[in-house]
Amino acid sequence: MNLTDGLFGDAELSAAMDAPAAIAAMLTVEAALARVQGRLGVISAEAARRIDAAAGELTPDPASLMDAVAQAGIPAQAVVGALKAACPDEADWVHFGATSQDIQDSALILQLRAALRVIEARLVTLDRALTAKARDFAEQPIAARTRFQIAAPTTLGAKIAVWRAPLRRHLQRLEQLRPRLLTVSLHGAAGTGAALGQRMQPVRAALAAELGLGAHDVPWHAARDAVVELGGWLALVTGSLGKIGADLILLGQSEIAEVQAGRGGGSSTMPQKSNPVAAEALVTLARLNAGAVGMLHQAMVHAQERDGSALGIEWQTLPQMVVRTGAALRLAGELAQTLRPDADRIDAGFAADRGAMLAEAAGFHLTADMPRAAALDIVRQALAQLASGQAATLAEALAGLAPDRDWAAILAPERNTGDAAAQARS
Repeated sequence: MNLTDGLFGDAELSAAMDAPAAIAAMLTVEAALARVQGRLGVISAEAARRIDAAAGELTPDPASLMDAVAQAGIPAQAVVGALKAACPDEADWVHFGATSQDIQDSALILQLRAALRVIEARLVTLDRALTAKARDFAEQPIAARTRFQIAAPTTLGAKIAVWRAPLRRHLQRLEQLRPRLLTVSLHGAAGTGAALGQRMQPVRAALAAELGLGAHDVPWHAARDAVVELGGWLALVTGSLGKIGADLILLGQSEIAEVQAGRGGGSSTMPQKSNPVAAEALVTLARLNAGAVGMLHQAMVHAQERDGSALGIEWQTLPQMVVRTGAALRLAGELAQTLRPDADRIDAGFAADRGAMLAEAAGFHLTADMPRAAALDIVRQALAQLASGQAATLAEALAGLAPDRDWAAILAPERNTGDAAAQARS
């Protein structure tokens, strides 16, 4: 436990990926394996019944298995040992024809399936919240900024639509990923299924059906692409949420303060401050997962039929990526619900800009009845007057250089947001 777990952790996802959950998932796989082997006549029906019952009742303390795990180099072997001890008369039939990696991997998939249901539900909830906010503020003008500089008017709804758009693509990616990821592993010691011979394929198919998973004919003990693909997907999700966090930090900083979200955190010595704690955490979590996905790719360099050094990287990296993704979605959901613009600060920002962000719009307006070069020259002169203080606003400067036009109306921010409102409502 870390003191920062309340910020960077997530209790629900931690519970899905922690040691008790892993042990329970391994025992679920072992129980299912015994049941299908009993039905298919690989082991006796009575042995299957007793193994199933023992696995259902067994809840070993993770601490009691740590020495055995350290000795074996794989958690499943310690769990299998505990199960055999719980039903000594059937010990010879426990784990029959399987290898520890089969149980470890199949259990991991069960854990990931449960975790992904939680993550998907949070993604859907966040998508709905941002959709509602985008529509609420579809026509709220706000300055767009490119490369940290004021660029042109947009709307707050359009900004939110940009945040929301990747979430829907992530949901599509998840549906595409699931069939590749959610598969059982049962191929035996060297991946050939030799221990059960011709019976291995039907046992594997029956185990997959029992667990509600798919099954591959070729082992994935040493082919970790689906697991690494999941890691990439998790990093995509947190990366998209990190972008939201970064934008909210900038939009809420003291000099701008156009948008607020979240409760804010106080300073121990500066009572005027309201730190963007949740938004900062989104950026942190995104960067942590971005680094972790590179580490997870190291697990694909998996020597021969099984490589403990590669597996160790996966075991130490993937669960935390899942937890971070859950934490980021939790925080982003809270921010989305509380997001609100400060219309007065937005108006003050437009006033302070004095119309300079409408320079592009002015140029295109003039181009309608004069050569483009001439139009841009007028706009450059107007901007020079604005910079030197000869004109209070860009509209005032243009009125002198290109008279007989209602420049105040032409350059009104709300008339120059293009498709922003439509994007917000999409």
